[in-house]
Amino acid sequence: MNGLPEKLDTLQAIELAEGVEIRLRIAGPILRMWAWLLDVIFIGLAMIGLSMVGGITGFLVGGQVVGGMMKLSWFLLFWWYPVFFEASRRGATIGKRICGLRVIQPSGAPISFSQAVVRNFIRVIDIMPWFSGLFGLTSCLSTRRFQRLGDLAAGTVVVYERNDVVPESVGPPPLQPQRPVVALNAEEALALITFRERSVYWSDARRAEIADHLQALTNSTGVAGVTKLMAMAHWLQEKR
Repeated sequence: MNGLPEKLDTLQAIELAEGVEIRLRIAGPILRMWAWLLDVIFIGLAMIGLSMVGGITGFLVGGQVVGGMMKLSWFLLFWWYPVFFEASRRGATIGKRICGLRVIQPSGAPISFSQAVVRNFIRVIDIMPWFSGLFGLTSCLSTRRFQRLGDLAAGTVVVYERNDVVPESVGPPPLQPQRPVVALNAEEALALITFRERSVYWSDARRAEIADHLQALTNSTGVAGVTKLMAMAHWLQEKR
């Protein structure tokens, strides 16, 4: 029972370069389905509006011209509407924005235009067979990050926009300042202060790994070494 909340929570930690960890709250298939349905409704309404305009202008330009324009509009809306919106700064279609979702890379960075093309053009496979969406749903439920086939091919994930990237490890609690046991030059002092400031973005294991290299300064390893380094950095920042 103790592991149940962790399994139900979609918050996942991902370690990046230099030991930095971020948390991504992955969106599940149900909410993504609602976002997709909203986009389908939006496309349908847009097509209805264009049909009404086409019906009025058909008397002037001819029915064949209007029919060709309608087919072109359908092509652009179905294939390229999600591409341009997801490749934008917001990283989300209208449906995803309403549902509070966005598409990003696992690193937390926005997706590129080519990634948006790949994930949306492979959607035609995800909605198969017979437009049931079984392939995409099976892929979502089989992957840890709820990635459909288009996401796997493009290297993208869908996350909650308001909780997309936050540090995995919180900063250390306030410490009593501790004067270093040896004299530090300006470069060494700056390195120690930088360690304290950047440690908020590192996992506990990464902090301990770096602190172990300074065992000669702290005479400690692991968490105890990290604590002493933090106290010394605090003294350098507040007491010098």
